[in-house]
Amino acid sequence: MFVVYIIYSEKLKRYYIGTTDDFERRYAEHNSHHFLDSFTSKGIPWNKFLVIESLTSDQAYKIETHIKRMKSKTYITNLAKYPEIILRLKQMYS
Repeated sequence: MFVVYIIYSEKLKRYYIGTTDDFERRYAEHNSHHFLDSFTSKGIPWNKFLVIESLTSDQAYKIETHIKRMKSKTYITNLAKYPEIILRLKQMYS
């Protein structure tokens, strides 16, 4: 199963949205200098903000794209506040 994850850097005051089939591994990579020239290497430490679980790869990709297209910190915080938004996204992209 895949997840869409959102992590937050206090240092950059920015969110990062991604998709993976192994969140713990990917989260550890973001918080190390695993990819030296990556955007996330500049924001260490990253904090877990939200993980949307139990998705197919197709669902995860579509939900990640949807969230990124919103270009809204308010939308991202509302995802955490209102779980019904996540349920609607899962239904919309199933």
